[in-house]
Amino acid sequence: MNQPAPYRSLCTDCGISKSADPKRCGTACQFIKPDYSGLEQQVHGKSRDPARADELHFGPYRRMLRAALKSPSDGAQWTGITTRIAERLLETGAVDAVLTMTADAKDRWKPVPVLITKAADMASCRGMRMGYAPLLSLLEPAIAQGYRRLAVIGIPCQIYALRALERELGFEKLFVIGTPCSDNTTTENFHTFLNLLEDQPERVTYLEFRADYHVELRYDDGRSRTIPFLQLPLSTLPTDFFPLTCRTCVDYTNVLADITVGYMGGEGQQWLLVRNQRGEELLSLLKDEIDLTEPGSAGKRHNAVMGFLKNVERAAGGLPLRKMPNWLRPIVGWLMPRIGPRGLEFARTRVEMKAIETVLHLRREQPARIKAMVPAHIWPLVAAYGLKPHAHEIKTIPIALVKK
Repeated sequence: MNQPAPYRSLCTDCGISKSADPKRCGTACQFIKPDYSGLEQQVHGKSRDPARADELHFGPYRRMLRAALKSPSDGAQWTGITTRIAERLLETGAVDAVLTMTADAKDRWKPVPVLITKAADMASCRGMRMGYAPLLSLLEPAIAQGYRRLAVIGIPCQIYALRALERELGFEKLFVIGTPCSDNTTTENFHTFLNLLEDQPERVTYLEFRADYHVELRYDDGRSRTIPFLQLPLSTLPTDFFPLTCRTCVDYTNVLADITVGYMGGEGQQWLLVRNQRGEELLSLLKDEIDLTEPGSAGKRHNAVMGFLKNVERAAGGLPLRKMPNWLRPIVGWLMPRIGPRGLEFARTRVEMKAIETVLHLRREQPARIKAMVPAHIWPLVAAYGLKPHAHEIKTIPIALVKK
């Protein structure tokens, strides 16, 4: 019988608190005392190298690619690369089961953990879900059912806990497909947001924040529309819409996955970070089903990130955000996809924004936790914007800062 889960002030319900030994949260949770450098070494055979292009931002990788399936899967969020890799793992017998999310029977947006053992059943897992779900609560049931070769598809806080416990779980084979994540919220909060966008939110079947500074909506009658980021009703959301966990997450790009499949650096396609040999094996499963090209990069991020910093400083201090005049929004909305950061520069922008958000919100709300929660690699990312660690906030001075 499971023990009562201990209370955690910072928790995204990865599922470990619902396991037979919920006290493992103390060593498995990325919001308690993370060890990214150690786990990167364990998983990839190396930790991130600040001297190598983009590893400081995105974590260890072998290759970065822009990708799209030649035949997109129906109902997929993009072209369906993540679910297609999982299907191929099951089709080839490489794994016994895939641990992932499907939709709640009563709410298409609510994620529910599921163990998939047949490739055809992966179709029910396509598309975006919004909210917390205890994915890792099914690790012990998987073991109990004799599944020793497992694939897991998860977001960063789930994958961090999985990697922290990987050795003791004793799987014969483990493949990890990671998706980037930022600013998650509860499914209930997501419905609040959707209601602000649509008079008939029940007709929306698809929502995506795209790298061209637009949100795309699709409907059950085949219609679609896009909304510029600047036109989103973000200022009307409650201050706790995004919990402190998601405002202080330092792993946007899912650095402990074997392969990360996302959109940020894809310029309209998907962005792949193949991180280790298992990641290469996963990508090779798609063979000639996928088009691969080199990712591009354009624009400059400094001004965009600095503007974000100023707004977060005001918000974290309880002050109202500086709102852009309505007449200027369409003009800036037209300019951003054309002269703003694009491709890898857009991805760097988002990573630096998340790093800044982490430092500012922790200083405001949980200053005693900065030393344990903020890894050394975060400080060089925020240094260019005038954020330097105080002596009591760090264990050791990051090498990248010493050189400066």
